[in-house]
Amino acid sequence: MRKILAAIAALVAVSAWAVPAHAELVYFHTGRALSVRALRSDGDLLILHLRGGGEVTCERSLISRVEPDEVEYPAEELEAAPAAARIFEAPAVPSRYRRLIASAAAKHGVDARLVEALIYVESGYRNRAVSRKGARGLMQILPSTGRQYGALDLFNPQVNVDAGVRHLKSLLERFELPIALAAYNAGAGAVTRFGGIPPFRETRNYVTRILGLLDGARPPS
Repeated sequence: MRKILAAIAALVAVSAWAVPAHAELVYFHTGRALSVRALRSDGDLLILHLRGGGEVTCERSLISRVEPDEVEYPAEELEAAPAAARIFEAPAVPSRYRRLIASAAAKHGVDARLVEALIYVESGYRNRAVSRKGARGLMQILPSTGRQYGALDLFNPQVNVDAGVRHLKSLLERFELPIALAAYNAGAGAVTRFGGIPPFRETRNYVTRILGLLDGARPPS
């Protein structure tokens, strides 16, 4: 867990500010609250600008309300900002996919919780999801990637999850967890080219969200 928190801390790139500041309090349906400098909307997502620098993207549906935060935070308290990434709560896995994910994860030696978090971020468990780039199904697999694993019907949950877990496993064998997630999102070529997580907002948010879900408390099945 410490490695996950360290990875999140690196992604949000916290830097100490010299003066106190007022902000907004974001309340989540889980009962937790987070003080942020500002927030902005991007469709169904909200981008939270952290007080110490950096940003975190989360689903709008996770937030219950936003209120002004009148508390002044001294600069030294901003060092605790990486804990803000722990606001994420792992969602309940739809019952129709629970056994399928557990089976594929066990078969290929991947943590089932990691697969669940990745699917949630990739498709929100929408089996017919198609991205702008043509990625398909639960684990948002490109047809070209699917063909590497003999997976042609990517809208078939069993085919999709098996191929997605195999692909994720291949990346985990090459890279540490945060880098493997970045490679799943942006491609192994981009990770190799930049020598780590690429400086793409989408990819950095993607990695942060999955790591945050892994760190969050998983609700009972």
